[in-house]
Amino acid sequence: MQKKKRILLKIGSNTLTKETDNISRGKIEDVASQIAKLKDTCEFIIVSSGAIAVAKQFVKLESKGNGVFVKQALASIGQPHLIRIYQEIFREYGLLSSQCLLSYSDFEKQESKTNIVNTINVLVNNNYIPIINENDTVATDEIKFGDNDKLAALTASLLDVDLFIIATNTNGIYTKASINSKTPETIGEVVDFNELRAQVVSSKSTHGSGGMASKIEAASVSKAANIETWIVNGLEDDFIVNAMENKVPFTKIK
Repeated sequence: MQKKKRILLKIGSNTLTKETDNISRGKIEDVASQIAKLKDTCEFIIVSSGAIAVAKQFVKLESKGNGVFVKQALASIGQPHLIRIYQEIFREYGLLSSQCLLSYSDFEKQESKTNIVNTINVLVNNNYIPIINENDTVATDEIKFGDNDKLAALTASLLDVDLFIIATNTNGIYTKASINSKTPETIGEVVDFNELRAQVVSSKSTHGSGGMASKIEAASVSKAANIETWIVNGLEDDFIVNAMENKVPFTKIK
């Protein structure tokens, strides 16, 4: 049997909500449909944001304290709902899924890292798609900055994936000059990583806490592990399949 290509797909809050205030079931269906199409040649691990966005749809929490604690509480409420939506939709496409919650401290201890690798390998080998999020109840790193970009890059590196795809709300990374002139032009392939850093315009996403700077940092982590990173427009339908067939503009970081 030919070895399947292992892909880590990171989906941010802006992609999952299609830049609205609600989680888009249609977007999760789009992801499921593509995974179903590719399942004979590719195996997927997903790092998904969106727990806070789900909770905000039907909960308003009162707090006089730190706003981060409210977000942690919202994540706690939203996470089970987010996984339920994934499981319901994936099941319709004949896909099995599971939940994994990770924290940065898990990447600092060898025993924890070994446990993550072994658990995820068992899941993937049994045709389950692990859906990973940060354990927001105990950690706040990704709530404050990153929208799971760095967590996804660390996970990709730990699992030694073949390809790391970051789904965002742009057609990859644009040149700074084209952004300034309001005619966005995608950087197709990155050869010089330092040159790439110079192109990044600081911006934050609507629902997420990332922006392009955190995606560049994530790509630097995966690059150090010798993993290719694609930054693709996840708002488009069939964004994974179309990128694989070079039908859409996106940024490829070798």
